[in-house]
Amino acid sequence: MPLTPLLLIMAAAAAPTPLTFDLGSASPLRRQSYQAGGHGMEPGGTESAYLFSVALPEGNYRVTVRLGDTRSAGNTTVKAEARRLMLRNVATRKGQFVERSFLVNVRTPALPPPPANAPGGQQVRLSPRDGQEYTWDDKLTLEFLGKPQVASVTIAPVEAPTLYLAGDSTVTDQFAEPAASWGQMLPALLDDGVAVANHAKSGATLKSFLTDLRFDKLLSNMKPGDFLFLQFGHNDQKQEWPQTYADAAITYPAYLRTYMAEARRRGAHPVLVTSPERRNFDAQGRIRETLGVYAAAVRKLAADEGVPLIDLNADSRAIYEALGPDVAPTAFNDGGADKTHHNNYGAWLLANAVAQRIKARIPALAGHVTAPAFVPAKPPTAAQAAIVPSLIHSDQRPAGS
Repeated sequence: MPLTPLLLIMAAAAAPTPLTFDLGSASPLRRQSYQAGGHGMEPGGTESAYLFSVALPEGNYRVTVRLGDTRSAGNTTVKAEARRLMLRNVATRKGQFVERSFLVNVRTPALPPPPANAPGGQQVRLSPRDGQEYTWDDKLTLEFLGKPQVASVTIAPVEAPTLYLAGDSTVTDQFAEPAASWGQMLPALLDDGVAVANHAKSGATLKSFLTDLRFDKLLSNMKPGDFLFLQFGHNDQKQEWPQTYADAAITYPAYLRTYMAEARRRGAHPVLVTSPERRNFDAQGRIRETLGVYAAAVRKLAADEGVPLIDLNADSRAIYEALGPDVAPTAFNDGGADKTHHNNYGAWLLANAVAQRIKARIPALAGHVTAPAFVPAKPPTAAQAAIVPSLIHSDQRPAGS
């Protein structure tokens, strides 16, 4: 039935008005500091790296950036919140303008309070590090890097399928350079029809993710048609952590089943991800197994439950062995001294492997994958996969934030 003029007016009034900000080089906004509840620049920025924040309630937002400048060429990389890669190396010629859109998930630590005398909590249990991130706050933060030429930014709330990520430090949005994880890179490999909500936490286990109320937070916003990607194992296998240890044969798959059941109860689709292997080479240049029984448990569970499997354990082994013992360290954090956690290059390789598995195994998401074909046994070089580093290079936010 067609809408009457009155109903059209009411519908237009109810629709949220997009927010548009002029961020051209001559705009006063480029020199306006962020104030709580408003919008503006975060401290510590330069002409080649700056952060712009807008106070917004939690939810998914479509961000449309108009890139270019009449006076000079540009090459713009955009990250959001805690260094989530959104756009990589968008080149514009002098006088050329292009538009790009992506979705950003914004959240706060608040939880719906439980009824009187009921167990639970009113917010996620955050660590001091969490409080430093541009994630658990009441604003959307965008970071512009490289040779950024940003004419304007438009932000509007959007309803879209959300990919919720639950896992540990190999998945999480790492706060500071040079560390990075595959979940942090995944948004740049998807179109603006889906959002990624990365709830993974460094040090997390299946048990601690529950006791910290992180799973409660994730579930509080989950809706039918969303996806829950589960990747645990690195910390669950630590018997020296007796309160959170989960044996691979019984407890580990049991907890995963519970997570999957909670997603299904809300009409969402669980996806299982095997943990990436650690970088330990043997004398023949092959990767030694340290997560084998946990990866095997995930593969079996995926087959038993009929859910998609992202076998990142197998893909990571193929990537590291293709790079070889001499080059593989260049994909890892701390100059390669860290054999578990990645830098931007390594995270980009693993995220591409995940994207290819999504395209091959999850039909509902396949059309949203924009990543070109990726073969783990033939990874690109660090130069080919270069990502502009973020402004934040230490354990602290820039001074004054």
